[in-house]
Amino acid sequence: MADECCAGKSGKTALNDPRWRRILWIALIINAAMFGVEIVAGVAADSRALQADALDFLGDSANYAISLGVAGMALTWRARAALLKAATMLAFGLWVFGSAAWGFVNGTAPQAETMGLIGALALVSNVAVALMLYRYRTGDANMRSVWVCSRNDAIGNLAVMGAAIGVFGTGQGWPDLLVAAIMAALAIWGSLDVFRHARRDLVTAAG
Repeated sequence: MADECCAGKSGKTALNDPRWRRILWIALIINAAMFGVEIVAGVAADSRALQADALDFLGDSANYAISLGVAGMALTWRARAALLKAATMLAFGLWVFGSAAWGFVNGTAPQAETMGLIGALALVSNVAVALMLYRYRTGDANMRSVWVCSRNDAIGNLAVMGAAIGVFGTGQGWPDLLVAAIMAALAIWGSLDVFRHARRDLVTAAG
């Protein structure tokens, strides 16, 4: 019960906090820039893990934009925005699973050096965003969805760097595909978590 009270207070404060909005704008710019860098590198290196992470950056950019749009609205609208973002996360996860399955059948070994370099850059970007958002992780479903995305991204980037080491060591593409599948699982798990919190906020708003 104490956690619920703390969550409610954090959410109310964040909605009127200029620092919260500034952080979202910074996160939006970083994620949009990293999408451009990573999608080009992912295609050039033939890395499905990098391509998946690039699409995740794009999805997060949209999520931050939605969060900025509903930050001052009623709890019902914020919860609905969180449901939309959860659906996006779920769709991303399912798409990546399909891409990884296709790659297991037809894929080739990607360029490990490019994977490692871009993965490290993405990790630094996501850790910076996650640290900025950490204090708002216990807010409403909308704020929690932003935190969940950033946390999962940092974990995913560590996995991409691990895949780069695996590809370099084995000369095969399966580590890249395995990481893409793990990232898909993270997206699906995160979407279910956000769905659950959004539904709880809708019930609270209705009551």
